Amino acid sequence: MHTPQTFAAILSAMFDCVPDPMVRLSPSGNLLEQNEEAEAMFGTWAQGRSYVTLFRQPMLAQAIEQVLQSGISGEAEFVQTSTAGAERYIVRITPLPEAELGIVLHFEDVTHLTEVEEMRRDFVANVSHELRSPLTAILGFIETLRGPAAKDPNAQTRFLQIMQDEAQRMNRLIGDLLSLSRVESQQRQRPDQMVDVIHVISRVQAALRPVFEESSCKMVIERPDGVLTELRGDSDQLTQVFRNLIENALKYGGQGKVVTVRLREETGLGSLKGRLLCIDVIDQGEGIDPLHIPRLTERFYRVDNHRSRAMGGTGLGLAIVKHIVQRHRGRLKITSTLGEGSCFSVILPIE
Repeated sequence: MHTPQTFAAILSAMFDCVPDPMVRLSPSGNLLEQNEEAEAMFGTWAQGRSYVTLFRQPMLAQAIEQVLQSGISGEAEFVQTSTAGAERYIVRITPLPEAELGIVLHFEDVTHLTEVEEMRRDFVANVSHELRSPLTAILGFIETLRGPAAKDPNAQTRFLQIMQDEAQRMNRLIGDLLSLSRVESQQRQRPDQMVDVIHVISRVQAALRPVFEESSCKMVIERPDGVLTELRGDSDQLTQVFRNLIENALKYGGQGKVVTVRLREETGLGSLKGRLLCIDVIDQGEGIDPLHIPRLTERFYRVDNHRSRAMGGTGLGLAIVKHIVQRHRGRLKITSTLGEGSCFSVILPIE
């Protein structure tokens, strides 16, 4: 049979083993002890303070009071704000078997769940918005073709072409959404096949030859002697990466310009250690304002909404590129100078 003192000692030892913040309050509601995580959260000044002074959140204070009075477990939400943002916790409040030992509060960080839910809501809202515009246009033209334009062949030809363009836009969006979903589902599985990146880029160049000819642009591949281009990768996904980046360089580089693909080796530090293959896709376009660069890989983010849509962009291309590069344990780096062009660098580990 454990005495209250023995039980308190066991409880203190258990506190140190719990990775989440935990505190123990006395029957009168003063803080008796806290583990290291709670101390980092509330500070050493909290020792001996009342829960009313310590937490200052009515819902949590009310839940604590109810548990102290009734001896029945409860829970509440606790939000802590800092310069890094708001952190949300579910606080489980449990009375201890010996009344004089008080109650225990366990703080479970659920911030990531809130962020995931917000991302899901934003994603659904964005997809709905992106699909609504072409659908509205198609439905409007169908109504017009059945009515005022029913006997106007010229109008029918024009409207049917627009409807086809809008339907293709929806098809591209759905294709990119499916592609993004597949990439995300495989993100923790690093590819284990050996791929020669120069062969991948050459295939993309051959596939895009008609586009280069139409825009009077040319593509130059720079590969210094001795640069190793074979590494572990997924050939199809890397093809998608470089096709996307080279197509973007064509779209935003301008007519008659040069798209340069430069391969080079680097030695990585920190999380990217060892030999690295860097593939720079460089255009000669207008460049990108530095304010936009951190957000370019966000889903549906566009620097110029109207221009991007007019060029057939879905707003998902760079998000797909980022996830594929991450799956390959690499990094995507974007640099740009207004008036001089942009450089999208794919950095991949060779070993």
